[in-house]
Amino acid sequence: MSLQVDIGHQFDDFALEAAFTAGPGVTAVFGASGSGKTTLANAVAGLLTPDRGRIMLGGDVLLDSDQGICLPAARRRIGVVFQEGRLFPHLNVADNIAFGARYAPRGAPGPDQDAIIAMLGIGALMQRRPRNLSGGEKQRVAIARALLMRPRLLIMDEPLAALDGPRKDEILPYLERLRDTGTVPIIYVTHSMAEIARLADRIVVLGRGRVLRQGDVTDVLSDPAMVPLIGVREAGSVLMARVVECYPRGLSRLETGGGDLRLPGITAEVGKTLRIRVLAQDVLVSLVRPEGLSSRNILPAVIDDIHRGDGPGVALSLRIGSAKLLARITADALEQLALRPGLECYAVLKATAVARADIGG
Repeated sequence: MSLQVDIGHQFDDFALEAAFTAGPGVTAVFGASGSGKTTLANAVAGLLTPDRGRIMLGGDVLLDSDQGICLPAARRRIGVVFQEGRLFPHLNVADNIAFGARYAPRGAPGPDQDAIIAMLGIGALMQRRPRNLSGGEKQRVAIARALLMRPRLLIMDEPLAALDGPRKDEILPYLERLRDTGTVPIIYVTHSMAEIARLADRIVVLGRGRVLRQGDVTDVLSDPAMVPLIGVREAGSVLMARVVECYPRGLSRLETGGGDLRLPGITAEVGKTLRIRVLAQDVLVSLVRPEGLSSRNILPAVIDDIHRGDGPGVALSLRIGSAKLLARITADALEQLALRPGLECYAVLKATAVARADIGG
């Protein structure tokens, strides 16, 4: 199922002009507040009619302003999960999710209710009212309700923004499980780079109503030119890593496209493939293989690209085998080490710098 979007809409003080494509899996729409993320999501869902444009889903035209076509939201078969669960307070969980099933077309493909309940872990909540649910539980119920509509596309608009850290950690594994089922493509709207790193396959970067970049999440996030858009403290890469060995005292060895990493806090079994978010500020660069360091994560690398910002920092794109890693160093270090594209070097990563929340399934 593919989604093609090319729309424009003018508000009093803001203009949205956005074109992108999304395929199976999770496509993240990222941008700062006011960049147009929710406006874009509402236009796709049919909750806002843009001034002009064309939207196609799986070959079906949802919007074509030139042809005068604009399907109402109820006919688009797009499920929407908002920042707040928006559950019916007078209904229990069972009746809330049953409400979604009322809108499923007869014979539409998709998992049955029991499978969705099991996947989202809400079986024990069926008789509770929304007031007796935690924030994470409400969001899981809202996702179940949306899935029982048998949608062709699921839009999740900042679904974790209202949750605190522990509640986010609670619900993220369920979202990973939903992604991995491949049941329905997902447009995931967020300003959280940590959520994107754990969940997304593709990313669309918005800024002031324009698409600044789109593509595979590993390629886009490892591009040093993205640092000013993402922010120096949030910029980083996503490494795909397979657990190959677990040592005593909680240390595990993971195989990446550029060599092995040893990290603590890995609870996945041997053979499991994980996503590891590595912040650019936690990567050191050395011209020679360091000796006498406490860090054991030393990977041979080649400098692919260099991006100089306006401040004292410089972003480097490092190629480590078949993978890419982003590093941020000072301009002084760049000059003193005479770093340049094509130069061989070593990337050094401190094991404890990778937070548990940055390790996803």
